[in-house]
Amino acid sequence: MEVDLLDFVEQCRQLVKQALGKHAGEPASGGFARWKHVVLHCFRLEDGHSYRETPNRLQYMTEICDALGLDPDDMPDFTTL
Repeated sequence: MEVDLLDFVEQCRQLVKQALGKHAGEPASGGFARWKHVVLHCFRLEDGHSYRETPNRLQYMTEICDALGLDPDDMPDFTTL
């Protein structure tokens, strides 16, 4: 079954924020909010790419970056995710 990645990321964002509650916005390693780290993990696994490929792929996916509140030129250090 094919999954629309933008819908997937938006659903993950909602579920992760709900699961983390008041801690969702707290920074995790790398300075990004905890919910962003979790959603990026989910995105990477769903899309089937390695950590090293993720920042490069996200640079071309502006809608997903917008949903995550990320600047494509300011991606997290994926070695810490």
